[in-house]
Amino acid sequence: MKIFSLFIILCCLALVYSPAIQAQKSLVHQNYSFEAKDSVFKNPFIDVDEWRDKPVKHRYVHGGFDDGTRFSFYFPEKEKYTGRFFQYITPFPDSETSVQAYGEALNPIGFSITHGAYFVATNQGGKLDFADPSTRREASIGAYRANAVCAEFSRHIAQLIYNCKRPFGYCYGGSGGAYRTVGSMENTVGIWDGAVPFVLGSPQAIPNVFAVRMYALRILKDKMADIVDALRPGGSGDPYATLTVEQRQVLQECTRMGFPIKSWYGWQYMDAHGFLVLYKSIVAMDQKYFREDFWNKPGYLGYDNPASLQHDHVQTKGVVKKIIGQSEAEKLKLVKPLSESDRGTADRAWASMGSEIKDKPVVYQIDVDVKEIGMGADLIILSGEGKGQVLQIIGTNGKNVVLAAVNEPKLLTYLNVGDSVQVDNSDFLAVQTYYRHQVPSPDYYVWNQFRGYNNVPIYPQRPFLVGPMITMGAAGSIPNGKMNGKMILCCSVWDREAFAWQGDWYRNKVKEHLDEATEDNFRLWYTDRATHGEIDNPCEVVSYQSTLYQALLDVSDWVQKGIEPPMNTNYKVEDGQVVISDIANERGGIQPAVAITANGKERADIKPGESVTLEAVIEVPTNTGGIVTAEWNFEDDEYIPVENIEKFYTSSGGNKVKIQTTHVFQKKGTYFPTLRVASQRNADSKALYTRIQNLSRARVVVN
Repeated sequence: MKIFSLFIILCCLALVYSPAIQAQKSLVHQNYSFEAKDSVFKNPFIDVDEWRDKPVKHRYVHGGFDDGTRFSFYFPEKEKYTGRFFQYITPFPDSETSVQAYGEALNPIGFSITHGAYFVATNQGGKLDFADPSTRREASIGAYRANAVCAEFSRHIAQLIYNCKRPFGYCYGGSGGAYRTVGSMENTVGIWDGAVPFVLGSPQAIPNVFAVRMYALRILKDKMADIVDALRPGGSGDPYATLTVEQRQVLQECTRMGFPIKSWYGWQYMDAHGFLVLYKSIVAMDQKYFREDFWNKPGYLGYDNPASLQHDHVQTKGVVKKIIGQSEAEKLKLVKPLSESDRGTADRAWASMGSEIKDKPVVYQIDVDVKEIGMGADLIILSGEGKGQVLQIIGTNGKNVVLAAVNEPKLLTYLNVGDSVQVDNSDFLAVQTYYRHQVPSPDYYVWNQFRGYNNVPIYPQRPFLVGPMITMGAAGSIPNGKMNGKMILCCSVWDREAFAWQGDWYRNKVKEHLDEATEDNFRLWYTDRATHGEIDNPCEVVSYQSTLYQALLDVSDWVQKGIEPPMNTNYKVEDGQVVISDIANERGGIQPAVAITANGKERADIKPGESVTLEAVIEVPTNTGGIVTAEWNFEDDEYIPVENIEKFYTSSGGNKVKIQTTHVFQKKGTYFPTLRVASQRNADSKALYTRIQNLSRARVVVN
């Protein structure tokens, strides 16, 4: 009996001191037997360990290293854990808690927990404020080293919590985060098993994609309505029809550089974008171009000085009469309200950099009206304490001069009421054609339009290429295709910031490295009708977020189960434009194809009160799921769901669907009825995270 009792006691003691039971205790202020491979990162600590219910139930662990690196880990309940983690890499180093501000619908934390993975987010070594030079660190730390050590430590904690084998790890990030995701896979081994970079640029993307877009916006602004109408369903198909010689040349040049011509539908939403954080650096890097060559030497647009450039050139002097802070400027509708949700996204992460002080100066009112400057200019201080200093501005409105959000706070203290200033967009005009003088190697084929006889550039060239220097500074390395692990790259056909051909460029680099093994390790999926970030018009474009989530699931199945993901999207690059088929199985990838007609054509002309028949044919690439939702939008109102979508299936599993309806337009006008659809790998699933969208439109003219 005593032996049996002793056995029971020993068993109980073993249970009490087992790693699995110990892991249920708080992780806060514990000492960890963890030594990072990278010696920069020392003394890991955890200061928060608690259970949370939103967006789904999870165990939240927060901590960091003594160098300033911080992390947030989100662990599912033990019975739901599937042996993996997903790690999001933000476009810029940002708060490790920024993802908590995401809405619940496609929340990355909820996605990970729901699919049995824990989620990792970091501050990538320390939040970066472009207006504060003191926040900058060695580029490779923010690029991949801080993320790597946090991934390593997350495994250590996961093994304490779950008493499990080494967790598989997958990283993903978009835009600037895509550079960092690619750099992570090219510069580390054994940290991440797979990756899903999205909306990836090339090393020559910055500043060139911004420059050519700004140039086109300036020259074509009065003809944008004609261009957009020509390209919409039922239009003439000729966007050049009403353009002048100069405008035709600029539109063709921009299109051949890769700007997706159909994406001009959103021209009114476009601005200088992330270029604002780079502008002063580019001017400083090549001052001779801006101060001398552009305006004074043959071969540069400033020397030619066409009428359009003369018209848009602003050099207006004035005196500061009033300084307006953020709150007042918002009330006057001179600036947009700041939003925490702007931080951490692929599209607008730059927007609130340096904007922590809500009522700091954002507008200066001067004593004279200033011509509209478009997207950017300089405010040169001519007198007072700040004489000689230069502030960036993003717009003018009468006498109001609106500051960019990227100015160093200290500079704002130098400008006072009564000081003389000059609004000057000379440098901003000059940068718009900088790409002509930055012709790189032939693998960047969109620049071939600027090569002449014997491939000699037709414009004078600068002594160095800016793009790779900026890429190295931001991402810590230059993408070269020498990736480790498995990767699914997701790009957007209508991307206005990371032109779609750059996905093909990186795929070619991977081929150079992996050769015949490329298809065993790499996929490139294009999402049609998707842009770089937010959906600015839900009747024109769709979200790629669900494609990313499906790619994460597919790349993890590829690694852990040997299940190959769907093949690449089939595409070709023609004059800088990525062209994909309208037929699903020819297109490949995972996005459904949809085409609608009005009375059997792209365009229907009817009378008020007359009905029009709208028909849609939808197809999903083989073995990628079935259609789960369809929604009509007839007059740019709310989408109306198609009830019982299953009744429209023309094949088992719903991979082919044909929908027909009629609608009556009562008022005269031009309408674009739209059908938005979504497919899902498991058509019976109720989950929302992996519903892959597409849409199609027709034109109805009511006379």
